[in-house]
Amino acid sequence: MVFAVIVPIFFLLALGYLSVKLQLLTKEQVNAIGAFVIKIALPALFFQSLASKDLREIWYPEYFFIYTGVTFILYISAFFIVSQYFKNNHSQSSVLSLGAAMSNTGLIGTAVLSLLMGHRAMTYTSLVVIIESVLLIPAVLILAELGTRQKANVAVIVKSTLLTLLKNPLFMGVMLGIACAVFQIPIPERLDQVLLLLGQTASPLALFSIGGGIVGLTLKYVNVQSWYLVISSNLIMPLLMFLGLTYLTDVSQEMVYAGTIIAALPMPTIFGMLGQAYGLNEKTLTPLLMSTILGFVVTSILISVWWA
Repeated sequence: MVFAVIVPIFFLLALGYLSVKLQLLTKEQVNAIGAFVIKIALPALFFQSLASKDLREIWYPEYFFIYTGVTFILYISAFFIVSQYFKNNHSQSSVLSLGAAMSNTGLIGTAVLSLLMGHRAMTYTSLVVIIESVLLIPAVLILAELGTRQKANVAVIVKSTLLTLLKNPLFMGVMLGIACAVFQIPIPERLDQVLLLLGQTASPLALFSIGGGIVGLTLKYVNVQSWYLVISSNLIMPLLMFLGLTYLTDVSQEMVYAGTIIAALPMPTIFGMLGQAYGLNEKTLTPLLMSTILGFVVTSILISVWWA
């Protein structure tokens, strides 16, 4: 079971990396594959998987609130440390702190958990996607924009952020799937088949695009700040998730494992994208690369221990 999961993951990562390194594909073409996964394949996968379930099968409040609590404890702690100790300004701290408290749930989490748990993985990842899309990322964007404007119009910033959220296909796929589950709206058979076919491409293409995206990343800013962000994201976050789900809830062992593995995954690619937007290119790309390496190591260890 362990090798059946870990080996395909690393083969797909290596294939994506070598495809770009050997110039079989350009970095732009691999980025386009990643965009297809995020904007089409994953939304189709979440929508099709969630819409066919009963609400009781996809809503676990204890899991949801523990993951939310851990996420924001780490984000707020990181904001204080990054701004006070590492002397970053308000906007920089808002973006950098994201790396300490968010995993690549959509691309990598869905791929890894699908190999481990099949369609049950969609329940665990969809709840985390809601936390990240509805709560965390909008908070980061609002804080970052407030820090860049001397006389910021909070209402305008909030409105702009909400519109961005509603245009996010991944978020809409999750919410529409949950809505269909709540109101028991069946998906037409032909549409269901199309969504299923699209969804089946998500996991392999996601890992392939992650591997190709690593090409060109460098370790120019390996410093205390980078190490702090990586340790928070890939070691402290899964540890807190495991302890919280184990001792503060009575959820199933599978759910404990799923939440812990999601928390241990590498930082999300949006961390690097926001870093570029706010002038923190290398300060985000370096920890992103470090986290990609450490995250897969930690995830592989957890899979080896729990699914041996």
